[in-house]
Amino acid sequence: MANASLSAWGNLDWPPAAEEARLADRAAALPDVAGSLLPYGNGRSYGDVCLNPGGTLLQIRGLDRFIAFDEATGVLACEAGVLLADILSVFVPRGWFLPVTPGTRYVTVGGAIANDVHGKNHHAAGSFGAHVRSFELLRSGGSRRRCSPSENADWFAATIGGLGLTGVITQAELQLRRIAGNSIAVRNQRFTGLDEFFTLNSKAEAGHEYAVAWIDCMARKPRGVLMAGDHANESMAEPRGQKTVPFTPPISLINNASLRAFNAAYYGKPWSGGWPAAQTVHYQPYFYPLDAIGHWNRIYGPRGFYQYQSVVPQAAAREATGEMLAAIAESGQGSFLAVLKTLGEQSSPGMLSFPMAGTTLALDFPNRGAPTLQLFERLDAIVRAAGGRLYAAKDARMPSAMFRESYPQWQAFQSFVDPKFSSGFWRRVMEQ
Repeated sequence: MANASLSAWGNLDWPPAAEEARLADRAAALPDVAGSLLPYGNGRSYGDVCLNPGGTLLQIRGLDRFIAFDEATGVLACEAGVLLADILSVFVPRGWFLPVTPGTRYVTVGGAIANDVHGKNHHAAGSFGAHVRSFELLRSGGSRRRCSPSENADWFAATIGGLGLTGVITQAELQLRRIAGNSIAVRNQRFTGLDEFFTLNSKAEAGHEYAVAWIDCMARKPRGVLMAGDHANESMAEPRGQKTVPFTPPISLINNASLRAFNAAYYGKPWSGGWPAAQTVHYQPYFYPLDAIGHWNRIYGPRGFYQYQSVVPQAAAREATGEMLAAIAESGQGSFLAVLKTLGEQSSPGMLSFPMAGTTLALDFPNRGAPTLQLFERLDAIVRAAGGRLYAAKDARMPSAMFRESYPQWQAFQSFVDPKFSSGFWRRVMEQ
């Protein structure tokens, strides 16, 4: 069946996969196809890491069942197509939360493992993969491996952050964490300049489980709001009334004028919960602000958008982050929800995991063609000079040489790639 429905979140113009197949039974064999296979979860990766142009995309959302839960320990066994949103819906009322969550809850467990996602508490908890106890890996030849830190540990390390290339994760065991309520106590603090950000952020990380900053990427001098949070005992009603972008407008709604207006209004709005006081909110708006807007990716228009997420080592963070923000402001391009945060010292379990100790900056850019790509080349040079790297789950154009130098285990990883599996991203970064 020709595939016209499965896409990446960036809505860029990628060649479609030739076929799509569905996996709804974790005991079933993989389909016998002429070309390459790639697992496809919920399509929330931004670029071609979840796409397989000319090949077959294997939909795994049908693997959506919970298998077992230990109420005493918080260990959850579930199939790989379960959404993080499903886990939260069922287990938050029972007093359990995800140990690590990315900025959207609409990703699958399999996708969270394959991209080794991280969250606002990396300084305290590390990446998602650090809380995976085990998973089953189905290879194209029909073999099934149970992988854990103590069993098939090499396959465990290759598959966490392995971009779906080592086989299909059919089920997993995750360690959840206890909570007393469904709310977060948030402390908000404006900052001006990166020195003030790093001072406030160090204080926030020392005293709070979560810390993240919004930053005005259009300002001459970097400014933003740091939001530190902790789980609170209070429970409150879930936010209602999600808004939806009903269609893709003919042009991008994100431009220089709209960005400057939004950023000025956002920075200047009354921020409650400043130090030492706290504002208590439901967990959803703190962790998933954009989930409140259905199909928000449409606002970038028919040409789609890129996300550029980098991490640079802490020793170079002030200089490199400042250079990137200056280049972005000068270009007149940027994001209305730019994220700045630091990643902790805890090493990630995956061979190709993105997190490293340092500072990460993530911004969305409307696809303006050559000017956008030229800006990315400037940012690439800054990131490479600082010894940093880009996040594959968000990437749509990283040069092959940059991938190879910033992910030094790529050669060792190649031996774990299933011979029937590939992706647009992998073919792109493996080009000479």
